[in-house]
Amino acid sequence: MNSCILMAEIIREPQLRYTPDTQTAVTEMMVQFPGLRAEDPPATVKVVGWGNLAQEIQGSFKKGDRVILEGRLTMNTIDRQEGFKEKRAELTVSRIHKVAIDTDFDTSVAESAPPSNVVPMGSRRPSSAPADDSDGGMSGDFPTEETPPSRVPTRTGSRSTPPPQGDIDDIPF
Repeated sequence: MNSCILMAEIIREPQLRYTPDTQTAVTEMMVQFPGLRAEDPPATVKVVGWGNLAQEIQGSFKKGDRVILEGRLTMNTIDRQEGFKEKRAELTVSRIHKVAIDTDFDTSVAESAPPSNVVPMGSRRPSSAPADDSDGGMSGDFPTEETPPSRVPTRTGSRSTPPPQGDIDDIPF
């Protein structure tokens, strides 16, 4: 399955035309999006919309709009006058969404800060509060902030092997 979602800025006004045989509406426009690295130039791709979507694109979108495009990516081979073949990407759009004005295409990585909505284990209830059994007795199963975790394995439940006993057979090994 070929599915592509792209956030980009329209850099060439959408142009509406119709196919000669069936008079199907077709809109073409160019969009650009930032390169992978900060020093890379922005990349451009041709976007094509068909039918009612083509008319909607031409009527609702203009140069400078930031959009999210959903569609199918294809590679077209073009014979150049210089004697070589060139491959160009083309996105056949199936959905288009306008992005809010204040959205920035800044590709810099955010500072690594601890999230502020993380609650440490054991801090659900203050340590001075009396323990209640509203959690079904599960609160005692986890260490609290005051008690460090034990490094000694604990045994729970019944044992599957009997405890070691003295030598019970007559064969000395």
